[in-house]
Amino acid sequence: MKIEKTAVIGMGALGMLFGTCILEGAGPDGMCYVMDEERVRKYKDKTFYENGKPRHMPIVADSQAEPADLVIVAVKYNSLPSALDTMKNCVGEHTIILSVMNGITSEEILAARYGKEHLVYTVAQGMDAMKFGDKLTYTKRGELRLGAKEACQEENVKAVCEYFDRVGVPYTKDADIMRRLWGKFMLNVGVNQTCMVYETTYHGCLIPGEPNRTMIAAMREVIALARCEGIPIGEEDLNEYIDILGTLSPDGMPSMRQDGVAKRPSEVEMFAGTVRELARKHGIYVPANDFLYERVKEMEAEY
Repeated sequence: MKIEKTAVIGMGALGMLFGTCILEGAGPDGMCYVMDEERVRKYKDKTFYENGKPRHMPIVADSQAEPADLVIVAVKYNSLPSALDTMKNCVGEHTIILSVMNGITSEEILAARYGKEHLVYTVAQGMDAMKFGDKLTYTKRGELRLGAKEACQEENVKAVCEYFDRVGVPYTKDADIMRRLWGKFMLNVGVNQTCMVYETTYHGCLIPGEPNRTMIAAMREVIALARCEGIPIGEEDLNEYIDILGTLSPDGMPSMRQDGVAKRPSEVEMFAGTVRELARKHGIYVPANDFLYERVKEMEAEY
């Protein structure tokens, strides 16, 4: 299969980061954002800015969408249920679906609706993209890690790699994508929630102090749960991801901190919520994630 047309669901930081990259390589006839009618009215004539460069995005209403070769799902966890409906006209018999969402559950949710044979497992890492209003800024574009969990997904991975080579999307094929998925989840559980709760930046989580201790403790709780789930991540993975944090803009902030600044609901259920659910399943104490969960809920209640 040769991928020619891509539909992107979601215009947040990652949706714009990779959407603009594909737009550069494939042109406006090769990609579009698909959204509901209300968002179309809001965004269709809007100018967006990528590091100050004006961008006019191809936008299609979900009711008018046609099957795409590739669908990239780049929404917040809270918006995934509605995104499943938004993308329904985009998914044909041979459509490949790729999620750049945080967490460890989006692929399973997409598979339950559209079938695991459509999926490529994906981890977005190494970027420091921030989006406020119509402005996307970043110093590191990062990359996508791609892999197959099931044998039926191997051809999808091959097709996406060939496509990304053509259009210029940075990626690495990962032979152990589930370990990578859990490793990134571990990082997000630590840095996203810590930055939001302590109202700090990447730098604030890396210097010695309470935020750093909380972040590391939350990440180690994920390591314990991953091993219970048969995923062999450990301290070497933790150190690798802490090193990645050190390459990002020190004044940057992850998505949950951006949610806090904008006073909108965060993805705490996908992070500490998932950790707490798995902790109950395996009988493990997760005090760092309990603290972060409760504090985020308190902050959100004050909006």
